[in-house]
Amino acid sequence: METVRSISELSKLRGPLFLAIGVFDGMHLGHQAVISTSAEHARSVNGTPVVVTFDPHPEKVLLTATQHKIGLIRDLGVGHLLIIAFDKQFAATEPEDFVQQLVKHSKPLREICVGHEWAFGKNRRGNLELLKKLGARFDFGVVGIPPVTVNGEIVSSTTIRQAVEAGDLRKAAAMLGREYTILGTVVRGDDLGKKIGFPTANLSAHNEQFPANGVYFAQAILNGVIYPGVVNLGYRPTVSSEKDRVLEIHLFDFDRDIYGSDLELRFVRYLRPEKKFESVDMLARQIALDVKQARELAAA
Repeated sequence: METVRSISELSKLRGPLFLAIGVFDGMHLGHQAVISTSAEHARSVNGTPVVVTFDPHPEKVLLTATQHKIGLIRDLGVGHLLIIAFDKQFAATEPEDFVQQLVKHSKPLREICVGHEWAFGKNRRGNLELLKKLGARFDFGVVGIPPVTVNGEIVSSTTIRQAVEAGDLRKAAAMLGREYTILGTVVRGDDLGKKIGFPTANLSAHNEQFPANGVYFAQAILNGVIYPGVVNLGYRPTVSSEKDRVLEIHLFDFDRDIYGSDLELRFVRYLRPEKKFESVDMLARQIALDVKQARELAAA
């Protein structure tokens, strides 16, 4: 997948261009519908489909940070991705000016596909209605994808974030069209896990939405290979008084230095809540039980 970072670079791509535009936080079923529809329309006339998204997202807590989102878009088989820096200057851009830039640098622009409630430009003044007026003016088509529903409920990033936070991973997965995952970079911890016989990889998770605190059977994806393990998410009350949540995973039968590597973490099954034990030895005994239960799940 070719990734570009400025609208002007669209001029390098063979036209006509079909742009699927959105924040795509979560890459859920609604986002996938926008991207797949745009790609299908492009293929029907031998055009070039391009996904257009933004970095960073103006909200602090994300379903998918940019690096994670890029991987998910790549998995859809998309050939071209434009990532626009969402800074103060871009936030002040009038919606008409944004569209005119897309028209100017596309050779030519044939179609823009967005979600039905997509808002863009200064003060989020741009909407589907304005986009259709601009399409008529500049001679490109506009497609607004209607809402996608699951079990009668509209799929949205907000709804999925709430489901993840509440621990309803089944609902989140149904709306995402895949298991909910977090992308994290392995960073150095205090090596306590190693000292008690259960070494862990500590993850810095790119400001993505965490599920509820607790212990989970999980799977880590590293370079396309899946490794089962046990995740602890929380404050580690037995061994720490820190107020920052820690995300760490003990990978089964794994003995490699992966500091600095990115792991995609899939939460498979909630095992138990986090709790404070009277001693580190009691904590270690409980972890052994957690590992035993998770290994049985992995073998099932």
